Amino acid sequence: MTDDTIEISMSGNLSEIGQAEWDACACPETMDGGRPNDPFTTWRFLKALEDSGSVGAGSGWQPSYLTARQNGQMIACAPMYAKSHSQGEYIFDHNWAHAFERAGGRYYPKFQIAVPFTPATGRRLLTRPGFEEAGQAALVQGAVELAAKNRLSSLHITFCTQPEAEAGGQMGLMQRVTQQYHWENDSYTDFNGFLASLSSRKRKMLRKERERAQGFGGQIVSLAGDQIEHWHWDYFWRFYQDTGARKWGTPYLTRRFFEIAQETLRDDMLLVLAMRDGLPVAGALNFVGRQALFGRYWGCTEDHPCLHFELCYYQAMDFAIAQGLQRVEAGAQGEHKLARGYLPVPIHSLHWVADSGFADAIARYLAAERAAVEEDIEVLTAYGPFRRTQMEEQE
Repeated sequence: MTDDTIEISMSGNLSEIGQAEWDACACPETMDGGRPNDPFTTWRFLKALEDSGSVGAGSGWQPSYLTARQNGQMIACAPMYAKSHSQGEYIFDHNWAHAFERAGGRYYPKFQIAVPFTPATGRRLLTRPGFEEAGQAALVQGAVELAAKNRLSSLHITFCTQPEAEAGGQMGLMQRVTQQYHWENDSYTDFNGFLASLSSRKRKMLRKERERAQGFGGQIVSLAGDQIEHWHWDYFWRFYQDTGARKWGTPYLTRRFFEIAQETLRDDMLLVLAMRDGLPVAGALNFVGRQALFGRYWGCTEDHPCLHFELCYYQAMDFAIAQGLQRVEAGAQGEHKLARGYLPVPIHSLHWVADSGFADAIARYLAAERAAVEEDIEVLTAYGPFRRTQMEEQE
């Protein structure tokens, strides 16, 4: 007779969880030899964050990996962290924290089920095939019970999938909807095919931007897998530090992360570099999934007109078209993406708050925010760069 009891445990070190059993839940689709849907919840990516010191002591992201086992087999897991701040999350709750603390509460620490520093949608409640319902329920119940037992203010599951959001809502978690900009590959055969779908004015603008960028005085190269070499990271680290210092004050990833990534993640990466006299002067780092390209970091040591658009957006589109990928997710924020074919899409997250009065206030806020975001998406989509006839056909 089998025991249907599911045991929940929490671990502060990914080494305590085997790579094979973690990935059996995180990326079972790779059993056919292909890529994961995205690399961000794989053991190797999360381990690179941990081993590089990008998460852990002093980072405000304390690993608290959640696992669920039944009859000795791990049926589900989740990348959970105890957070002492709200940095590096991209679905912001700073105002919630300020309001709760002004009222005399203690918002931090909190639990966050997420991929640190990574605003990319993917599964967060990672289940072995065949255990989806039981695994998700066990993880949510376990995380809430652990948060309550440790007197934490809240639990947040960010950048989850829509099915996860719906399942979490049925389990009593509050659903939040924000937005991001994604580019969809409408079976284009090349970049000119995409341009043909745009209005005449936008088509001319994009062509002009690409001409200006590609005329910066050097070459643009796209490197993947073994084409990426150790010395490339010396330059990209400078780009990343410059952008990180201007955006966040302190870059989230350590230099060591890129060294580890070169060894364990380079097959998951696309590095686009602008080269002058054989040396990089700007670069954009992307991660490659089974159906999508995920734009992550950009930086430069020389400013050139439109080079940012070329390296981050247009080169990403070129790669997606050539590889038959369905979309490009270009990261958080940026209405300037709209004019370049990246349309707004809803982004989902789930939230549990221990204090019932505060939870009620947040629920009212989320309902109003959701209505505003839905309206915003509708309006912004109508202002997209596509030919009006094509937009009407899509409707």
